[in-house]
Amino acid sequence: MVTSDEQIERVRELVAAIPPGRVATYGDIAAAAGLSTPRTVGWIMRTDAADLPWHRVLGASGRPAAHLADRQLRLLAAEGVAVTDGRVTLRTARHRFD
Repeated sequence: MVTSDEQIERVRELVAAIPPGRVATYGDIAAAAGLSTPRTVGWIMRTDAADLPWHRVLGASGRPAAHLADRQLRLLAAEGVAVTDGRVTLRTARHRFD
């Protein structure tokens, strides 16, 4: 399936809307954007997110990808997100999209 420019822009808008101190999962963003899979969000984030608060996007477990973990958790902690054993508690930090 080809990802449209509109879908890419919607994902970018959603990521940009996550406020400091909050996080969203790839699945949260996919659902809000009307995408069929969180993997599409991951692809967009890998290719077009340098100017976005990428550190506020996590996997469904609340853990960042291993290669980003130190930096991502440090950025989140600086925003006041509680991190325990390398994981964000989604129940308290998750952003809900309208």
